[in-house]
Amino acid sequence: MTDNTSQHNFLMHHHMELSTLTMYSENSTTNNTSAREQNSTTCSLRIPQELFLTLGLISLVENILVVLAIIKNRNLHSPMYYFICCLAVSDMLVSVANVVETIVMLLTEHGLLVVTPEMLRHLDNVIDIMNCSSVVSSLSFLCTIAADRYITIFYALRYHSIMTTQRAVTIIAMVWLTSITASILFIVYHSHTAVIVCLVTFFCITLVFTAVLYMHMFILAHVHSRRIMAIYKSRRQGTSMKGAITLTILLGVFILCWGPFFLHLILILTCPTTPFCTCFFSYFNLFLILIICNSLIDPLIYAYRSQELRKTLKELLFCSCVTFRCDSILECLFPWKFT
Repeated sequence: MTDNTSQHNFLMHHHMELSTLTMYSENSTTNNTSAREQNSTTCSLRIPQELFLTLGLISLVENILVVLAIIKNRNLHSPMYYFICCLAVSDMLVSVANVVETIVMLLTEHGLLVVTPEMLRHLDNVIDIMNCSSVVSSLSFLCTIAADRYITIFYALRYHSIMTTQRAVTIIAMVWLTSITASILFIVYHSHTAVIVCLVTFFCITLVFTAVLYMHMFILAHVHSRRIMAIYKSRRQGTSMKGAITLTILLGVFILCWGPFFLHLILILTCPTTPFCTCFFSYFNLFLILIICNSLIDPLIYAYRSQELRKTLKELLFCSCVTFRCDSILECLFPWKFT
């Protein structure tokens, strides 16, 4: 009974702060434990585990549908939608990590699962790697989509020669390889201040990079459009700007949802023991909810901004050929192979 209680407390603590942050915070605030506990009792916010599980499952289903829709519709087989597909996979990592973690917590709480502290540490590391990979890859693909839109607008005539499918696949592979490698290194060296500094720096650099591209796109797009007189090319310009606006919305939502988390990291470095910061730290559960909400909102933005994707999502949801028979499911996902 004591073992189950200790395991549950260990898991419950993970929802209060990610292990990498917790260990660093504990090292930096050892002499101020009593003050921090007093602040946490007055500022703490408890969120039901069922809410984490519900939001995680909804987000997971939504992003799976986005990935399937892009795979199904051949009109969506373009570099931009490949990047959007990868962004959806990044969101799925957060959802899967949250669902797995919450299920383990609930099972342990009700005595249905008995795990050793060593197993919990391994699970904790895997979940942290997934979360870290998600944020690094999400930022990277947001920058990639911004660069793709920039090329589409300012190098419209050369776009297909610049952004080929092969180059898009190479970029995707490099982003995932870098994200996973960086995440593993971050977890291995979680006790070092440099880890938090690197994450915050990367966050700021990507925001500045994307903001610079946006400013150039929206300021000069009107001037550039005058140079393209053909009707087809003008329509292409409008489509490209629509993609840029979609990316603006995605980035705005990302900043709103992930911003408190990165502010949490900054405060750990700057003021880990002040009353305001310790009170801010106690709302970490709310920051996790916002992160999950980002994964939940992104697919809605894709569907709202893209008529083609919205149409395909409707077909996936209401397609009469989707039954429990494997061949019917395959026919719905890959109709061109059955014609």
